[in-house]
Amino acid sequence: MNPKDPFATSGLPPINQTKEENTAAPEPHRELDSKYLILLADDSADSAAMISLFLQQQGYQVVTASNGEDAVKIATRTRPSLILMDISMPTLDGLGATRRIREDETMRDIPIIAVTAFGTEGFQRAAYDVGVSGYLTKPIDLDRMCHLIAHLLSPSSSGNLKT
Repeated sequence: MNPKDPFATSGLPPINQTKEENTAAPEPHRELDSKYLILLADDSADSAAMISLFLQQQGYQVVTASNGEDAVKIATRTRPSLILMDISMPTLDGLGATRRIREDETMRDIPIIAVTAFGTEGFQRAAYDVGVSGYLTKPIDLDRMCHLIAHLLSPSSSGNLKT
């Protein structure tokens, strides 16, 4: 299976485009017309497609990654408003990707929601320990996800739901 270009349906330039090729284009945030950009990192193509389409119907711009390494690269390049991070992914898992994103000063405050089939207290603790802002278990309750995203993106939000 060939890896999917995460920018193929988002209107953003391809990830493998060099800086020289991209000098005339404005930064991705300038193209969004005040819509929020959400990075969805999930190795399940079906899950990513369903969540991505739902988020786009809600008015969000969406870019995707199918593993943690790509999630870190895409987050670095696009500076999303929020990240939905699957915990169990190949190459680099969601916890490792979250840790690396949190180490970058410019991305430290981006809300990250862990999305996982693992609902145990141990997995939740591990996710909050690396810096997630919220935690959703699969199968995803889309209404709950929408409320969580709206809360984390609201100007009055602290960016973290953990008390």
